Amino acid sequence: MTDSPGALMTAEMAEQPRVLLALAGRRDELIAHVREALPGAPVGIVLVARGSSDNAAVFGRYVLELATRRPVALAAPSLVTRYGVRDRLDGWLAVGVSQSGKTPEIVSVLESFGAAGATTVAITNDRDSPLAGAADATIDTAAGSERAVPATKTVTAQFAAFALLAEALVHDDETVLPWALDAWRVLPRAVMEILDDDAPARVAAEVVGDAQGLVAIARGLMLGAALEAALKLKEMTGILAEGASAADFLHGPIAVVRRELPVLTLSAGGPAAADVAEFADAARARGGRVLAIGTGPDADLRIPASVPDGLAGITAIVRAQQLAREVSLLRGIDPDSPFGLSKVTETH
Repeated sequence: MTDSPGALMTAEMAEQPRVLLALAGRRDELIAHVREALPGAPVGIVLVARGSSDNAAVFGRYVLELATRRPVALAAPSLVTRYGVRDRLDGWLAVGVSQSGKTPEIVSVLESFGAAGATTVAITNDRDSPLAGAADATIDTAAGSERAVPATKTVTAQFAAFALLAEALVHDDETVLPWALDAWRVLPRAVMEILDDDAPARVAAEVVGDAQGLVAIARGLMLGAALEAALKLKEMTGILAEGASAADFLHGPIAVVRRELPVLTLSAGGPAAADVAEFADAARARGGRVLAIGTGPDADLRIPASVPDGLAGITAIVRAQQLAREVSLLRGIDPDSPFGLSKVTETH
């Protein structure tokens, strides 16, 4: 079993319901830990990440701004590490995100932001990592070791961690996040349901076939999941995949959608669903082969409607993991170690 292509990735994907359930079980503890480190509502928030963690941070940008009604920015780490910029961040919250917690660039930038006056939080899989050591508070996702090169359980755990951080930052009764407390009970079961149903991914992989390009499109709270879907397909199959907002893509880039280009849309029926549907219609009109990850009965890769829009990106990512694995296998690539990539990329 362990010698078969993709066996490691498949086993780690299967751990996602357990990881998410464990995070949900520590919800009160993690929220209290973060709140203890915060002096009050932040005047602004800045997120530091790379790779899959950066896709989780895009989701974080949306939910943290919903929670605080304060600006949330994605940091440009090279401004600190290469250009020597020293920001003034009194009253800000800085969040560093890294699965391993060992990426030197993320650690050094978070340290710089802390020295500039920000309260710092780490989201990492390792509570004993350098990133956790640099932070005032840590949400350790405790996903366990991950041996396959493509990140799976650590990514969905990071998305969940950002949702928990958003809950920790709600400080008034007027702010309502787009999921209820019982969503944490529903989410692990929904992911298990998807993992037990991988046939749609095999069918969708045949549609992608040997295509050299693909676009993954969403909007709003699902955008981070679309970016992660594109990254998984890119790194695992060699396809030139691009993730983007439906609104951005309609402003010119839709010109690349021509005859038989695979188009992956992600939607969970939230406020941005009509925009994604509009894009899908436009893509079909241009000859694109649209594959939908969604809650509707006609979705090619269905996700359970029981998970609300705010957390549905996690279920969509699991569908994207299945699709990337099946396309990889179809192309004769081992999903566990595609193209000689390494597990930790040490950018500085």
